[in-house]
Amino acid sequence: MIGGTSIGAFMGALYAEERSYTQMSIKARQWAMNMNSVFKTVLDLTYPITSMFSGASFNNGISSIFKDKQIEDLWIPYFTITTDITASEMRVHTDGCLWRYVRASMSLSGYLPPLCDPKDGHLLMDGGYINNLPADVARSMGAKVVIAIDVGSRDETNLTNYGDALSGWWLLWKRWNPLVEKVKVPNMAEIQTRLAYVCCVRQLEMVKNSDYCEYIRPSIDRYGTLDFGKFNEICEVGYQHGKTVFNVWCRSGVLDKMLKDRQELCQTKPSAIVTCPTTSFTDLAEIVSRIEPVKAAVVDDESDYQTEYEEEVFGSQKDDYVNFLSNQAEEDSDSQDQEVRLRKHASGTSQDSQASSESKTS
Repeated sequence: MIGGTSIGAFMGALYAEERSYTQMSIKARQWAMNMNSVFKTVLDLTYPITSMFSGASFNNGISSIFKDKQIEDLWIPYFTITTDITASEMRVHTDGCLWRYVRASMSLSGYLPPLCDPKDGHLLMDGGYINNLPADVARSMGAKVVIAIDVGSRDETNLTNYGDALSGWWLLWKRWNPLVEKVKVPNMAEIQTRLAYVCCVRQLEMVKNSDYCEYIRPSIDRYGTLDFGKFNEICEVGYQHGKTVFNVWCRSGVLDKMLKDRQELCQTKPSAIVTCPTTSFTDLAEIVSRIEPVKAAVVDDESDYQTEYEEEVFGSQKDDYVNFLSNQAEEDSDSQDQEVRLRKHASGTSQDSQASSESKTS
């Protein structure tokens, strides 16, 4: 299963839908470039009572990626986390409109308005305020091993000790004067954000120290939360970090330990292993019968497998069709030869009967 919070909800949903890194990265890049548009950002500005932006542009970007997909339509079981500020609780979504719950899980306070849950009207905000790394949720849903990817921003901890009172004019002077030493004091927005993430930080430490979780933290501290324009650079950082991690896991036997239960189950009960338990034969038939032009793109191992599979399927169909045409041509040829023999036989019979009648007459 795949679960995620905030940007993890978006990326996790893409992989659960596509099962291909190539297609997933294409859609993610398309969305990131759309989010980096200054023109669309400015047009979405609104009077900041609830948020700086109306959310319409952000909604269009998310919905254009997932369209009318439902969570239960995805190939891989998926869940996302949101913060229900109406009931002051965490919400786990495993069904319903995909783009809406992904958008709700990405709704940063101050930037986007809360999304109204289409089921009960509750106001939903970014799930990171209550659980930024939902490994414990995956565990409670039956996962024995959880690979947790943490890409959340980290706050500055080396803050300035300014004493018992603080003058805003003093801070303004320190920040604007290039000749004095800078001070590290959070502003009002940063203080509110830190307060919102207090519960999340405690939860994160519990997950990192658990025995069922493999914690991964790529080297992304130098990137900001809204650095969508650096998509390709961040992708490369994540790829290189993941490559290193998995090489270490292979050599140290961590992967073998992860797959131990699965391998034992394969040996004792092979039928119990289902790659996509939510799919059916109808879904497979739709994929096999779908005819689309193939786009040239950089493919990974999984994409290669799918391409070879499609070539094998369509190649066998082509061979069957050729054999069918060949057999049909042979049958047509046989029927024509038989028709010619019948005509010759009929003609010979007619001539014999005519000769016989002439001899009787004479």
